[in-house]
Amino acid sequence: MSRIKGYGRIDRTRTVGFTFDGVTYTGHPGDTLASALLAHGVHAVGTSVKFGRPRGIGAAWVEDPTGLVQIEEPFPEPMLLAATVELTDGLVARGLAGQGRLAEVADTARYDRKHTHCDTLVVGAGPAGLLAARSAARRGERVVLVDDRADAGGSLTGTEVIDGRPSREFVAEVVAELAAAPEVLHLQRTTAFGQYDDGFVLALERRTDHLGTAAPRNLSRQRVHRIRARHVVVATGAHERPVVFADNDRPGIMLASAARDYLHRYGVLAGREVVVFTTNDSAYAAALDLEHAGARVTVLDARPSAPEHWAALCRERSIAVRPGSAVVGTTGDVRITGVDTVTAGKAESLPCDLLLTSGGWNPAAHLFSHVRGALRYDPALGAFRPAEPIPGVSVIGAANGTFDLAGCLRDGAGDDAPATPAEPETTPPLVLWRTEGDPARQFVDIQRDATVADIERAVGAGLRSVEHIKRYTTIGTAHDQGKTSGVIASGIVAELLGKPVEDTGTTTFRPPYTPVAFAALAGRERGKLFDPERITSLHSWHVAAGAVFEDVGQWKRARYYPAPHENMDAAVLRECAAVRGGVGILDGSTLGKIDVQGPDAAELLDRLYTNMMSTLKVGRVRYGVMCGSDGMVFDDGTVLRLAEDRFLVVTTTGGAARVLDWMEEWLQTEWPDLRVHLTSVTEQWSVFPVVGPRSRDVIAAAFPHLDVSNEAFPFMSWQDTEVDGVPVRIARISFSGELAFEVNVNSWYARAMWLRLLSAGARWNITPYGTETMHVLRAEKGYPIVGQDTDGTVSPHDLGLGWAVSKKKRDFVGKRSFTRPENTNPLRKQLVSLLPADARTKLPEGSQVVEFRPDGTLPPPPVPMLGHVTSSYHSAELGRPFALALVKGGQARIGDTVHVPVDGALVPAEIGGIVLVDPEGARRDG
Repeated sequence: MSRIKGYGRIDRTRTVGFTFDGVTYTGHPGDTLASALLAHGVHAVGTSVKFGRPRGIGAAWVEDPTGLVQIEEPFPEPMLLAATVELTDGLVARGLAGQGRLAEVADTARYDRKHTHCDTLVVGAGPAGLLAARSAARRGERVVLVDDRADAGGSLTGTEVIDGRPSREFVAEVVAELAAAPEVLHLQRTTAFGQYDDGFVLALERRTDHLGTAAPRNLSRQRVHRIRARHVVVATGAHERPVVFADNDRPGIMLASAARDYLHRYGVLAGREVVVFTTNDSAYAAALDLEHAGARVTVLDARPSAPEHWAALCRERSIAVRPGSAVVGTTGDVRITGVDTVTAGKAESLPCDLLLTSGGWNPAAHLFSHVRGALRYDPALGAFRPAEPIPGVSVIGAANGTFDLAGCLRDGAGDDAPATPAEPETTPPLVLWRTEGDPARQFVDIQRDATVADIERAVGAGLRSVEHIKRYTTIGTAHDQGKTSGVIASGIVAELLGKPVEDTGTTTFRPPYTPVAFAALAGRERGKLFDPERITSLHSWHVAAGAVFEDVGQWKRARYYPAPHENMDAAVLRECAAVRGGVGILDGSTLGKIDVQGPDAAELLDRLYTNMMSTLKVGRVRYGVMCGSDGMVFDDGTVLRLAEDRFLVVTTTGGAARVLDWMEEWLQTEWPDLRVHLTSVTEQWSVFPVVGPRSRDVIAAAFPHLDVSNEAFPFMSWQDTEVDGVPVRIARISFSGELAFEVNVNSWYARAMWLRLLSAGARWNITPYGTETMHVLRAEKGYPIVGQDTDGTVSPHDLGLGWAVSKKKRDFVGKRSFTRPENTNPLRKQLVSLLPADARTKLPEGSQVVEFRPDGTLPPPPVPMLGHVTSSYHSAELGRPFALALVKGGQARIGDTVHVPVDGALVPAEIGGIVLVDPEGARRDG
């Protein structure tokens, strides 16, 4: 074990067990998976995605480019960083070969979202962020403070002194003050992963991940906070960056700050024989801390001379410091065993089991960049930092390039900043992107296996923009989004092009800052709550009747009602025969229904429909077609005129919302002068078509006071009546060609009305039928279904609906498009029927239609296509299968034979007119 007594903030009084790669280990509450593995001496956690090289733990938090694992228990999730997975009892994980796999079991966890408004949002609870939040709270502002670690304090290790006491005590006091403030919301384990315009920030709170199997079932696992702030303070710290050298990807190589974090946060000494390779002062603190914990440490400083203050402290501790030194390679297999160095031109190998690197620090200004904040290169820091401020956003502390503790405290509290002992004068860092060595073995993005050689190849191919080079090499596209590799890649590109790094710039930081699970983004909108299942008032009756359902739009519709041992084909043939020969009943409540009211209602409908609606008399019904601006069919349905200033527009089930939106768009943006109001009443009215030769008998029995004769109740008319005081509207409309009545009733009374109709029709064996039978009946009559027999390129004329296009109206939506040459092309695809010559084959929907081939074989590709099958069914009335199809010039090819490829064979089929049953229309009136 590599636990060091006296270090760490974990709870060593308790032990938790976990499994990694099939081996059982123990850790403590407060550990991460990475810290617990390192405590057991496990550095290698997987292999790389392209080369299969060993990969280890490279950092202590989200900047780690390598330590990816697959979590199996307590929640299955791929590709999480071991450094960010909090250890729980029973955790099961395994290493990855560069990529994970999706879970094979359903995620039963809950996810949700919450909206929050505040005056000041502070992102980051390090010293600068804590004081910024405290200052805002003391001003009486509503404050939200979010931080992604388990506890506040940022990178403070506890060795610092603030206001005369240990830094951790000071942090605890500030946190307590914030907790007591009534207008402060403090969220740890919460990552602000995206900032957007107008102070809008998305943050992910990991609410129960750290509880494992003990998490309460009633709590969401993760929550997305949608925060709207007047002022956003970015105090997200900085990421240490490495230096690139040959074989810099071995397990046992990590950032210097990470080793210090593992020691002070988790009490883990990551190595016993340590080499620290640095270009700046910050790594010396790590060297001293690890030596104090029992490691043997050697410091390699790439600068010509070591900083005197730090060098003196190292001498006191017998830490060897070698200025002017560089690491040029490493040795080892599954873990580093040595480094190859060059000092003043002299090569030497040093043994080690841990190599720490520090090439400087990059301000974590991602959220600032998300809202188009510009970054500028600061040569004094050797890093890119926020340039000009932007309204509503402040960047403070290390995120703004302030790397000393006193400066961070001043950034957060201004003149009220607490005191801290003076820090030694900082020696300027050396900007070193890489050392000498084989470019093909110098890894820039370790997760992507992308090397300096890849960058050289990109530059050699003529690429100059770092954005282009990023995509060519994939550097910065992994889970860490280039937190350690992005700026280094820019620096290497600059070197190769012989230009300053400030001229190459950096790639654009985009949300999310860290990966966010799709489940968290979806929140509660999953399954039925994502795509709501709408059901009619009769749904329970359909279920009890054994209906098989299909999804139409968001509605669950009864597709067919199988009798025992019936498949769909048999059930549909039975239902069709019952309707054509007797009487059937359908639940058509899902049809869209829009109440159109106002003095200009008729004018609006005239402008939207291809045919005239203003001439429709009260009490009458008219079929209508809507087209888009391109003249293509958009929707169809019937229109009932209820009064001089009121209509009921009936749409397709799937098109109801789209049609209402379309109507509102024209009304509100193009014709706001029209005095019309539109209201969806789809759910308010339940509709039951009673269809077939005996439908008049059923309606007469159910409504004895209503005269249903043809003379009193003609086709395409409607009448109001009532039953037991309940208003009922009945319309003579047929989507089957048979005598039919559509019964409309308030949905509160739907079940009672349905049962009444079934009772009234019992003597004639009334048969409930579903949508599949409805499709067959309408197709036999050549009635198209928008969205099935159309595809957005079909005009009314193509469907044989030219009669529904008014020649009298001055204008309507889509009219001008009818005169386009392409819309009058006689070779346009037109709706026709297809009758397979063998009278047995049901042509699959979507099948292509080709010219008849006398030899029965297709020509070499590309095969010219005439069209495709749009609808295909078995017909009880015809005693054979039939299909509808869109065929080029189809209406002029009636009687021609074409071929349809089916299962490797060519099936001959005859083109016919679209009305196959009762072309005279004699059945319509019974």
